[in-house]
Amino acid sequence: MFHFDVVTHWIDELLRTYLPAGWTLFIEFVLIGLVILTVYAVLALILIYVERKVCAFFQCRLGPMRVGPFGVLQSVADMIKILLKELIKIDRVDPRLFRLAAYLVIIASICTFGALPFDKGLHVVDFNIGVFYLLAVSSLGVVGILLAGWSSNNKYTVIGAMRSGAQLISYELSCGLSLMTIVMLSGSLQLSTIVEQQTVAWNIFRGGIPAIIAFIIYLIAGHAETNRGPFDLPEAESELTAGYHTEYSGIQFGFFYLAEYLNLFIIAAIATTLFLGGWMPLHIPGWESFNQVMDYIPPVLWFFAKTFFCVFLALWVRWTMPRLRIDQLLKLEWKILMPLSLLNIILMAVWIVWII
Repeated sequence: MFHFDVVTHWIDELLRTYLPAGWTLFIEFVLIGLVILTVYAVLALILIYVERKVCAFFQCRLGPMRVGPFGVLQSVADMIKILLKELIKIDRVDPRLFRLAAYLVIIASICTFGALPFDKGLHVVDFNIGVFYLLAVSSLGVVGILLAGWSSNNKYTVIGAMRSGAQLISYELSCGLSLMTIVMLSGSLQLSTIVEQQTVAWNIFRGGIPAIIAFIIYLIAGHAETNRGPFDLPEAESELTAGYHTEYSGIQFGFFYLAEYLNLFIIAAIATTLFLGGWMPLHIPGWESFNQVMDYIPPVLWFFAKTFFCVFLALWVRWTMPRLRIDQLLKLEWKILMPLSLLNIILMAVWIVWII
């Protein structure tokens, strides 16, 4: 299999041949930043288009069709439009916190995105506590949401921010416990190590029933953390207009919009990395010819195929399930998912001791 570590090492050696070590690091940092921002923006445009088409499919419509062939340039047109929109000045807001909130949301999303291992050698950071890093950095986004709601000085935004804070903090527990179940199975917190251990079998197969339960819990909790239907109470249009970002306009609203779609991708990518083998192809023991054919598919394509499969599951749920009430939402977490996650950790410990 071809891995991108060959390309990254070649670029590093080429720069070190002609430049001092300090300038080499500086150029590499700039290149990595540009690549992350470019991929981040392009993925957001793709996800917006994909959601519109999936939504149209479930509602027996065509979706975007006018701008470009099959409407593929509609997201680009919308991006240009939002960049040209005026930033409306709102009275009686806290201007510093109002602006800071949008940056915090997008920074938390980008920092989490940078830690995702797309391929061997194709990730920015590979900490030995990678799972803890993902949980910690992704949780910072709720601070921006709370600041956005409070600094707007609007009752609708405050209610939306408080709902979002309660929702994110609650479902973060089940999300973290389901990931810890896989950490127990892998014996490591480092993302690259977890992926490489899935060469023979993905964790969802290797971990048996506990891994399947953890995968389902993670998908539900992760979907709730993205504030998308049926867990979209913080942005309930019929009650709160637009929730915590009601007062935002132009590029500031674009930051929240961008982060929402990339958080959808990030949740799916983490599920791919820890449960579905990351960039590893599908191997079936004893099927050598089949395994060789699977190895011809580039690892990056495997990663994105699995991730977009999880994204499709999230979109499927959003456009088929009705919105939950706040009491139903919190009951699902504290009375069902949380106890089940704790029991599943014990079940995984039994599986590791007696089965593996």
